[in-house]
Amino acid sequence: MRQMRRNAMQRGVVAVLDVGSSKIACLVLRFDGNGPLSDDNSIGSLAGQSGFRVIGAATTRSRGVQFGEITAMQETERAIRTAVQAAQKMAEVRVEHVIACFSGANPRSYGLDATVALEGQEVTENEVARVLAACEVPEYGAGREVLHAQPVNFALDNRSGLADPRGQIGHELAVDMHMLTVDASTVQNLVRCIQRCDLELAGIASSAYASGFSALVEDEQELGAACIDMGGGTTSISIFMKKHMIYADAVRMGGDHVTGDISMGLGVPAAAAERIKTMCGGVHATGADDRDMIDIGGDTGDWEHDRRTVSRAELIGIMRPRVEEILEEVRLRLDAAGFDHMPSQQIVLTGGSSQIMGLDGLESRILGHQVRLGRPLRVHGLPQSATGPGFASSVGLSLFAAHPQDEWWDFDTPVDRHHGNGIKRAVKWFCENW
Repeated sequence: MRQMRRNAMQRGVVAVLDVGSSKIACLVLRFDGNGPLSDDNSIGSLAGQSGFRVIGAATTRSRGVQFGEITAMQETERAIRTAVQAAQKMAEVRVEHVIACFSGANPRSYGLDATVALEGQEVTENEVARVLAACEVPEYGAGREVLHAQPVNFALDNRSGLADPRGQIGHELAVDMHMLTVDASTVQNLVRCIQRCDLELAGIASSAYASGFSALVEDEQELGAACIDMGGGTTSISIFMKKHMIYADAVRMGGDHVTGDISMGLGVPAAAAERIKTMCGGVHATGADDRDMIDIGGDTGDWEHDRRTVSRAELIGIMRPRVEEILEEVRLRLDAAGFDHMPSQQIVLTGGSSQIMGLDGLESRILGHQVRLGRPLRVHGLPQSATGPGFASSVGLSLFAAHPQDEWWDFDTPVDRHHGNGIKRAVKWFCENW
């Protein structure tokens, strides 16, 4: 994939594809040569974001995707073709390479660490490669693949919190790494589907990572914050600190489940339930909501049935239990990650389903932390229609395409480290899995 990505960068055009449960979004990026191809060795999650411009954007309804995973290959292929062709038409350029993200596949996070002796010499790329290679990769089970693996902290002697130790002198170099694994079959299905669309996959990422990349401001990424991306089929969770993702997980529930509850509770089609949720939904009932009547409509031909109305309080009574269930699951994931022990406990809520009225207030009470609604960072050329919370992962994937953090520390592993337990060595593993 890395060679394909280099080919795409040399051509100057690449597409990013967000394969979600409710929509498939495609952005076509044109690189101007000042970002990803430069040798500035930038360190930072937002480095070089000005190196590209969005020249095409399109979305289509997702088909054949449930819980962020492909369930019907032909339908998903048709939806991807529709989104990519519409974006190509807007950009007036043909796209051959895409970088994709997805939200399912049961992600799991691991923390790795290692220490090597330096004998008072200067830290070079060779020493960084040695300490990365010294990290013991745990047995994460058959049928799993590593999706992201990156150092999140370096320590030189007694000084910790180093972003880049190269050029400094010390006696002992240590590193802390974060590794994210996913179900291999989900990744393989996505790769196969994109290949069937006559496209080359130049990179792949977790939507939890991409959403946090774009929805969290730089101070939040530095001091520590959690990003909750409420999509249609899944709710992705990511925790960032020191501008790196240190934890990721996903809840297999989202806005589509709320829509399904409305459809069953009111006896209306899914399309009508989605419209009612979007236009009139909420999670906080007031005294006026009992008198606020909603025309739920219909096209059955039965005059009495099609003129039904329901109070907004009744609608909220259907939506709130499911939203509370999703947030309770999110709270369990954050507690398991030790989020309460972080110095900063800001939570940013994004994703298409985050726009339910009153959701931020309900989340503050359930999660017990300060919550704000997040929108993706602005990038050059992004159309107004793609600036909402539902495009956080798409915009974040654009930033990831310009400067993937996994590749910053991809140095050649010293030859003597390839013997013995070489298969478990992290840096060698990077090359084999991309």
